[in-house]
Amino acid sequence: MDLLKTLVDKGLRRELPTREEALAVLATSDDDLLEVVAAAGKVRRQWFGRRVKLNYLVNLKSGLCPEDCSYCSQRLGSKADILKYTWLKPEEASKAAAAGVAGGAKRVCLVASGRGPTDRDVDRVSRTIGAIKEQNQDVEVCACLGLLSEGQAERLRSAGADAYNHNLNTSEGTYGDITTTHTYADRVDTVHQAQAAGLSACSGLIAGMGESDEDLVDVVFALRELDPDSVPVNFLIPFEGTPLAKEWNLSPQRCLRVLAMVRFVCPDVEVRLAGGREVHLRSMQPLALHLVNSIFLGDYLTSEGQAGQADLDMITDAGFEVEGSDTTTLPGHRARAAEGCGGHTGGGCAPCGDASEAASAGPPAEAVPDAPVDVPVGVPAARTDLVAVRRRGAGTDLAPNA
Repeated sequence: MDLLKTLVDKGLRRELPTREEALAVLATSDDDLLEVVAAAGKVRRQWFGRRVKLNYLVNLKSGLCPEDCSYCSQRLGSKADILKYTWLKPEEASKAAAAGVAGGAKRVCLVASGRGPTDRDVDRVSRTIGAIKEQNQDVEVCACLGLLSEGQAERLRSAGADAYNHNLNTSEGTYGDITTTHTYADRVDTVHQAQAAGLSACSGLIAGMGESDEDLVDVVFALRELDPDSVPVNFLIPFEGTPLAKEWNLSPQRCLRVLAMVRFVCPDVEVRLAGGREVHLRSMQPLALHLVNSIFLGDYLTSEGQAGQADLDMITDAGFEVEGSDTTTLPGHRARAAEGCGGHTGGGCAPCGDASEAASAGPPAEAVPDAPVDVPVGVPAARTDLVAVRRRGAGTDLAPNA
């Protein structure tokens, strides 16, 4: 297929596809799906080999959020029967993080519901970061605390944070349909603050909220422009008790096409398979490893994931390997850029290295492995049985899933 050859060539050069090409990926047929996965897999292996980075979530404060994000089980007015608790103590959060690190996680993501942290909250999280780093000095720590105020990103970095997550979630044009208590521009500003402070920026999207193909391409192109180091791709978990509870729009094939499109648009970025993968990809999760180079291990913020050991087995069985703490995740040109300029924008890092240097930095592309051919078709019926509320780990007396 000429489209896929063009996209592979562009991905190996870190060149931005056209909007028409990105839309064409989403419009490919199920008959062509394995070709799409194989093509995007060449780009993934060029920049990241067969490594899979593991990340582990610690929900520092669950529920009772004043924001009205329609997709979120912690939102204002949510009737979802989730765990609700106030701030974990630093030692509690450190214990939860240690479980993830023991399971192979290279990065711990500290998340707290709310519009954004107060200065007292930043102090609290800073102590938590210190407690985690004291026990696991090589682990990366990413904070996700909502909208940042002036100076807070710098304080988090001084405390030892390596990264900051704040997702765009959906396109600017549809953002007001999903959230009214803050704006798309607020989110962009927070990512810029994190980058300016020298934190590695992490920003992604949620697919499956009823958006169009054009909306998906809009948000992914916006992310390319924003230039985060990590792009988590979430698939909506339709929690009962939230406004989007009836939005069951995804099939495994649709999810794979979305991931492939993200990889072509953001070829040398850490693309992370995030929330909802078990619900929507199901038995086709291993195919997604040919597109992404990062996943969350075990449970999510308010929902259960598959068993941590099942994640590890899946990675091994699919012919991939867990990325060690002594390995730099990003390709050489991006790692140098992050160290040299403390944040960069513009869909690449031209000021920090050209494309010819980048091509030599990544591992060589490999032959595409044979893939399963028995692929189901059609959008399945709602699988509410797969949406399980988290009842273990942080905020409970039960052992975490890692």
